[in-house]
Amino acid sequence: MAGARSTRASAAVERLKRRTGITTYSMARTGAGHFFLSEKPGAPPLCAPLELDDFVTFVDGLGPQPEKRMTKNDIAFEKQLVRKKT
Repeated sequence: MAGARSTRASAAVERLKRRTGITTYSMARTGAGHFFLSEKPGAPPLCAPLELDDFVTFVDGLGPQPEKRMTKNDIAFEKQLVRKKT
């Protein structure tokens, strides 16, 4: 169980590293099973120790957000929605 939890949290940190280009972000886990993030190993934490879901939400909210991919069909559908509202 602990391995799956750590994998999900570390995947969130890896996504953050890709989005920001800062490769020194480090995740740590407390004895109570909470996670926290720091800018580099040994640096002060950027957040209080958080539960897994809260930690993933916190990390995913940091840095620039990825743009939503839009296909031609998505764009056409949104135009139809706007047209129907008016």
